Amino acid sequence: MADVLSVGVNLEAFAQAISAIQALRSSVSRVFDCLKDGMRNKETLEGREKAFIAHFQDNLHSVNRDLNELERLSNLVGKPSENHPLHNSGLLSLDPVQDKTPLYSQLLQAYKWSNKLQYHAGLASGLLNQQSLKRSANQMGVSAKRRPKAQPTTLVLPPQYVDDVISRIDRMFPEMSIHLSRPNGTSAMLLVTLGKVLKVIVVMRSLFIDRTIVKGYNESVYAEDGKLDIWSKSNYQVFQKVTDHATTALLHYQLPQMPDVVVRSFMDLQPLAFGSRPRPPRQTEGLQR
Repeated sequence: MADVLSVGVNLEAFAQAISAIQALRSSVSRVFDCLKDGMRNKETLEGREKAFIAHFQDNLHSVNRDLNELERLSNLVGKPSENHPLHNSGLLSLDPVQDKTPLYSQLLQAYKWSNKLQYHAGLASGLLNQQSLKRSANQMGVSAKRRPKAQPTTLVLPPQYVDDVISRIDRMFPEMSIHLSRPNGTSAMLLVTLGKVLKVIVVMRSLFIDRTIVKGYNESVYAEDGKLDIWSKSNYQVFQKVTDHATTALLHYQLPQMPDVVVRSFMDLQPLAFGSRPRPPRQTEGLQR
């Protein structure tokens, strides 16, 4: 038996184990060759069966013998010592009770995880440097001087101006009537009736549309207190679907610099969706301020 080196592995037993693995693979191959060839080279059926069984048993015994030899050599090989640059923490591996205090194995696992984290962080840093954002902190000082100042906009418009815009839109559509009310102060609420088809509740904040609800013509749009019901949905699925489309249109028609154009574009959606056409506006009925 060769001497055990400082690495903790019996090299002679290791070489013998490799030879035992090769012998085991050869034995298993002979078993499959025996099954593949079957019963041959015998005149009678009984003779072929006996010869096949005897040959097959010999091959199985060879596999069992080689497997036992490999298990014996695997116990003699030993366990290699894990040599990592952990300085004095390597003394923890000398603790004979590894099951109760597995500090060294846990420390090795944490060390490997830290190295892997550092490796992936380096890859991520390289990718981010290749695709640097234009709004980073390094470029703010350069671009801030060249960036034009945004024009100040206000969300508060005079109620008279809002009433004037709504009245002009009302005159554009003969088959659509718009009733404006302000039950909660300066914020306007519109009740739009399109023929005998549907009713639309539009909640506005100045000239910006916040919410819209579409209901059937025969449905009640008022709550118990007599105010417009801006929370309950329609009882018909078709008008619930129209409400979803109208809400999507609110996200599409967004132009803070010209809110009156947004309201007109949204109102165009209702009659055009049900076959009505707006009345051609006069030259004096422009919507711009």
